[in-house]
This record gives sequence, C-alpha cells and structure tokens, in this order.
Amino acid sequence: MKTQNGTRRRYTAEFKAQLVRQILSEEKSVAQLGAEHGIHPNQLYQWRDIALQTLPLLFSDQSTKEHAQREEAHSKQVHDLYAQIGKLTTQLEWLKKKAGQLDE
Repeated sequence: MKTQNGTRRRYTAEFKAQLVRQILSEEKSVAQLGAEHGIHPNQLYQWRDIALQTLPLLFSDQSTKEHAQREEAHSKQVHDLYAQIGKLTTQLEWLKKKAGQLDE
C-alpha cells in the first residue's frame, strides 16, 4: 500500500512476524487485523503463507549448517576489514609524519 505522498510503506520483519502470530492465534480475523493496521488482507495472507512455508527450514540441519557458514564468513570478513583498517591507519600516520617533516 502506498502512502499519501506515493511511496510504499515498509514493514520490519518483527512487525510482520507479530501480525502472522496474531493471524495464527485466530483471536481476530485477517480482515480485522488488516483494518486495524491499514494493511490489505491479501498482504497479510501472503506474509502468513511465507511464514508457514519457511517454518520447516528452521528445524532442518541444512539451515543450521548454512547459518554457521554465514556466521563464519561474516567473522572472517570482519577480521579482514579490521586488518585492513589497521594497515591503512598505519600508512596514514606515516604519511602525516612525512608531510610534517617536509613543512619544516
């Protein structure tokens, strides 16, 4: 759904999950939830279907392995970036020192 200025609204994953939990609890109808939050019921049904389709992946070994691999890749990337920051900082300090000697 678009706002008055024509831009699309974006919802956080937490907000979507909260609405899906409310849908699954069946305390209110999807139409009621949609009216309360200004979201078309079809959108709520799509979020529910996505959640139900991906739910089995949370309990699979493959998901756990993929998560561990992503964590390992992220940690390696962070390590490499910190190493690069250290190298660049050292080079910058050296250049500042040399530039200061030229001014004298």
